[in-house]
Amino acid sequence: MEKPALAVKAFIVKKGKLLILKRSDKDIHHPSKWELPGGRLEEGEDPILGLKREVKEEIGLEVEPILPFNVQHFSRDDGQIITMIIYACKVIGGKETLSEEHSAFEWISLKKSKEKLTRFFHKEVDIFEKLKIEKLLL
Repeated sequence: MEKPALAVKAFIVKKGKLLILKRSDKDIHHPSKWELPGGRLEEGEDPILGLKREVKEEIGLEVEPILPFNVQHFSRDDGQIITMIIYACKVIGGKETLSEEHSAFEWISLKKSKEKLTRFFHKEVDIFEKLKIEKLLL
């Protein structure tokens, strides 16, 4: 059995707005879908350091992961098995600069985020709001 890959995603909220990224239309996995910043870790990589690296590479921001608040385990369309940890994060530096992996970014209100964000991440929005995690990011 294939060993699952470990991935991390950043749930970055600033002043009630969630940072979402639009995947490139050339992406093999869910092209043009809106998602959270992050990705797969390198083998043996520390999840916190990997999350900081992924966010910096994808959107140019420096973040501080505050709290892991959900874990998802799933198979991608291409058969890869992924275990993904979602962290609430706050921005501590940098400026939004997109990598080639994404075509757009948006700071969207939590209330409207489900209108754009792929359904895959809707439960994170619900958990974040229900547990009032935003107060930890201030």
